[in-house]
Amino acid sequence: MRFFKKDIQAHLSRALDVILPPRCVISGEIVERQGMLSPQGWTGLEFIASPFCKSCGVPFDYTLEEGAHCTQCLDFPPAYNSARAALRYNDASRDLILGFKHGDKTYAVKAFLPWLERAGKDMLESADYLVPVPLHPMRLLKRRYNQAALMAYALSNKTGVPCDPLGLRRVRSTPPQGHMNTGDRHKNVRKAFAVGERFSKKIEDKNIVLIDDVYTTGATVRECTKVLKAAGAVRVDILTLARIVREEYL
Repeated sequence: MRFFKKDIQAHLSRALDVILPPRCVISGEIVERQGMLSPQGWTGLEFIASPFCKSCGVPFDYTLEEGAHCTQCLDFPPAYNSARAALRYNDASRDLILGFKHGDKTYAVKAFLPWLERAGKDMLESADYLVPVPLHPMRLLKRRYNQAALMAYALSNKTGVPCDPLGLRRVRSTPPQGHMNTGDRHKNVRKAFAVGERFSKKIEDKNIVLIDDVYTTGATVRECTKVLKAAGAVRVDILTLARIVREEYL
């Protein structure tokens, strides 16, 4: 029966592809499978690779010894243990992420999976739980889905690491942070998160990987890290699809 269902699903999928051909989430060109990028779509994406800061993962434009830290992490060590991102946030990745986040292109998560696995290889191997950065219930109702939760679920299915979408709750509705500076961002998210009661019973001495779409200033993930560690997590690592690279980090 299980194989019969798989055959039906495969036929339905092929039929749907004929009616609505899968398209690249960036260029809109027709591709072979849902979630794939066209050759044009790959153009402009900048994948982050070594060398990068041991703590926050910001890429260096020059070679440094392994384990080096950026100036920001030396001056203000982050609460989390490490942060990694698959992509630099630029024009190409911005369009990709905005389409996924606000344009209902949820199928793009299939393209993200290998990128996230590669960027987070070390932290995923020792992770006990994947936890997405939560949306406030009112914003979730308006948007209809949490993009971070979609990535966390997909990673969980692929890696076998349990995902708890309710591990963190957003207990205070905060204004969008797009035009805020670093200081205002930190104030904006202060005391905006809490560990779910059920999750707090499981978190002690556990390694948590926090999932989000973009690392901008780190204000949100730092605040989430504080409440997770206060609840007993021994380690919190951050995995995002992209990150903004600012000159002051280098």
